Amino acid sequence: MVQGTIKPAVVTRVLPDSIGEELGIEPGDRLVTINGQQPKDLIDYQFLCADELLTLEVIDAAGAPHTVELEKDYDDDLCLEFESALFDGLMQCNNRCPFCFIDQQPPGKRDTLYLKDDDYRLSFLYGSYLTLTNLTAAAWERIARLRLSPLYVSVHATEPEVRIRLLKNPRAGEIMAQLAWFQRQRLQLHAQVVVCPGINAGLHLERTLRDLAQFHAQSHDQSHDQSHDGDLPADASAAVVPVGLTRFRPAEDQLTPVDTATACTVIDQVQSLQQEFQQRFSTTFAWLADEWFLIGRRPLPLETHYEDYPQIGNGVGSIRQFVKQFEQAAAALPKQVSPPRHLVWVVGNAVEQAFAPLVAQLNQVDGLTVTLAPIRSDYWGQAISVTGLLTGCDIAQALRQQDLGTGLLLPTVKLKQGDAGTPETAYFLDDMSVADLADTLECPIWRIASIDQLIEVCCAEQTARSPAVPMS
Repeated sequence: MVQGTIKPAVVTRVLPDSIGEELGIEPGDRLVTINGQQPKDLIDYQFLCADELLTLEVIDAAGAPHTVELEKDYDDDLCLEFESALFDGLMQCNNRCPFCFIDQQPPGKRDTLYLKDDDYRLSFLYGSYLTLTNLTAAAWERIARLRLSPLYVSVHATEPEVRIRLLKNPRAGEIMAQLAWFQRQRLQLHAQVVVCPGINAGLHLERTLRDLAQFHAQSHDQSHDQSHDGDLPADASAAVVPVGLTRFRPAEDQLTPVDTATACTVIDQVQSLQQEFQQRFSTTFAWLADEWFLIGRRPLPLETHYEDYPQIGNGVGSIRQFVKQFEQAAAALPKQVSPPRHLVWVVGNAVEQAFAPLVAQLNQVDGLTVTLAPIRSDYWGQAISVTGLLTGCDIAQALRQQDLGTGLLLPTVKLKQGDAGTPETAYFLDDMSVADLADTLECPIWRIASIDQLIEVCCAEQTARSPAVPMS
């Protein structure tokens, strides 16, 4: 839904033993108003529900309207979940970035794959990135009034002419003034720089990171002044990410893929700046996504390098964090499992070396055999592929002739849930469903959402009998 008229918020779930359940609210009900006001998004809903006295106007699944009144503590939650966080629709992106993943997809897939999100509300709620180019005056005012912070901003370049070229939008050149606005409002952001070789790399990248560091430095310097004691930096961090290109990108985009030599150059450049920032701010500030080290064939930094993982959503330290969490969970591995099972763990080939020791640790369990299946995405035309971009046809093509043993371990990071909300209706980016993949490969599939679930499936007694997606 593109942004427009506010629609009632459709309830999809009511948590058990909650206020919402006590009120008789059920999935399929529509929330129209709270204390006479119609919420336009989840932010409004949370703000309006903070009152102690609430009057809710609700339309039930059968279409009958009714009013609910309640008294609660200020911080009590109704525990309702909704079909969407945006009741008035999505703010679409008005840029034409040549590296935009949305425009690097083939035509004819499900409509939701082509929605270009540039919505500040999703940035605040879920950490998605926006460019700030399409914000209205009312949106800027609301961000300040409700203290919506931190936001996550795709900067890419601070030089106006370079950013305008990248975003193909004349408003893109206002970025430095917009960052200064965050600082005046004492609001915080996290920045992202997608490096496109030949456009915003080299001296342009250094200029961008130094400009962004100013918005960390000024708050850092002010912290020595009692009148500003406790101020947070306007720019808390910056992630440096390699451009991701697919074979479907427009021929005229003039973008160059990141190769091993380029990755090594960027790593050396940013690590030099990191040392400088550490001396000035006692933080790394500018972070390299894991992909740089994978493409550059360089070892990943140690786990202690990543501080509190401020850019984990950009894949900065995600491999190290996964390995650490795995090692903690693996302490509970049994000595043996019965009945014996052979499971194939599907991952992108980018993490093959990093995950090999984890597989070796799993295989120390007597009766358990786990085979790592590191797959490259021919669908996207990528030599090095992250797990989240693998498609159903990539997996089917890579594994069709292999011994798949008891079945597949399939990380859910690559899946989008279908309307029915069941495992069988989860879809890959190429619109193949998990159920179709199970039929194609003629093997059961376990959908894995966490490390604990990975170990549970590997070691549970019922593994051999109860896959998440059985064969038809």
